[in-house]
Amino acid sequence: MDTAVLHQAAALCLVYPDETFHERLPLLRAAAGDPALAEFVAWAGEQEPGELAAHYVRTFDFRNKHSLYLSWWRDGDTRRRGASLVSFKAAYRAQGLEFTGEELPDFLPAVLEFSARVGPRLLLENRPGVELLRIALTESGTPYARVLEAVCASLPGPSPKDRAEVAALARSGPPREEVGLDGALAPYGRPTLPLLN
Repeated sequence: MDTAVLHQAAALCLVYPDETFHERLPLLRAAAGDPALAEFVAWAGEQEPGELAAHYVRTFDFRNKHSLYLSWWRDGDTRRRGASLVSFKAAYRAQGLEFTGEELPDFLPAVLEFSARVGPRLLLENRPGVELLRIALTESGTPYARVLEAVCASLPGPSPKDRAEVAALARSGPPREEVGLDGALAPYGRPTLPLLN
């Protein structure tokens, strides 16, 4: 399956399942060439709209460990998160895109849409958080885990099997340049994943 198509389809699968989501289900069925993504789309299509919406809210809105906001996985609820959000917006602008969504710029569906357009750089930079979300959703037993499995499988290299492997991935890279920040982040040192400390 084309990675850009997979990332765009995954983005649509991870937004709140409103009426527009249900209208897009035939398109998602046609685009879901990845088996894990196809399994999620089939499951979503079998759910009553109200129950699917309730499942989404239970899964993503009440648990930080299921956060769709990628900077949370690295920065938690700290001051560093503001700088991370600015860097997401800067990445969009560098590609000639302006983030205008109602969500924060690190919202995984927005990052997936960005990846579908210009490549997976932001996903790769935030891979430890994406992998931790995959693990957390898998542990909770939600079908949304299948969407994250498809996304993670589309990234280069194997997915970490557990939190220890994610911690190793977080320590080893990718490198982060802080060009133009004039040491603004220097007092905080290199960001770490709060769940892995």
